[in-house]
Amino acid sequence: MKIGLVIYGSLDTLSGGYMYDRKLVEYLRAQGDTVEVISLLWRNYASHLTDNLSFKLPANLDILIQDELNHPSLISANSGRHPYPIISLVHHLRCSELRPKWQNDLYRVVEKKYLQSMDGFIFNSQTTKGVVNGLIGTSKPDVIAYPPTDRFGEAISEEEIKVRTVQGPLQILFLGNVMERKGLHTLLEALRPSTFDLRLDVVG
Repeated sequence: MKIGLVIYGSLDTLSGGYMYDRKLVEYLRAQGDTVEVISLLWRNYASHLTDNLSFKLPANLDILIQDELNHPSLISANSGRHPYPIISLVHHLRCSELRPKWQNDLYRVVEKKYLQSMDGFIFNSQTTKGVVNGLIGTSKPDVIAYPPTDRFGEAISEEEIKVRTVQGPLQILFLGNVMERKGLHTLLEALRPSTFDLRLDVVG
């Protein structure tokens, strides 16, 4: 199959979401599919909305996958008839992030219109699926494709963690972009009143 993938910026961007997209592309190509990465210019939200005046869906594809991050740029292009299915790859919704209610209300209107234009969805978690279903219902086909979770070896048990807290410092690793949505501030607040020995490493 000939598959298109719409993203902002470069597929090599360092974030978990872009790594997920890269792994998807690698997997599809390993299956013998042709994947064309369609990169839109990364700008601010208002500028992305102006893409609706010019962006047209690419021709000669069997299926088009759009990273949901691109939703403000694609509403107009998706609303017309298209000769192939359009699937949204949803990592999370912008309107579910922590920000003032009036801003999320605006984003919710735009995202809902985008999501309603889809033929189906790829979700990265049951939680993300639930958020989208809560916004537009459950009438569209979907699949949950969990990120790989076996690259760090076997998880330790809760009992082992308890033992470690008395044998030495409890070691915690935070891995993620240092931004409010990732919740590092919540972790720091939770650890602040701790009376036991611990070590927190932050890899941003």
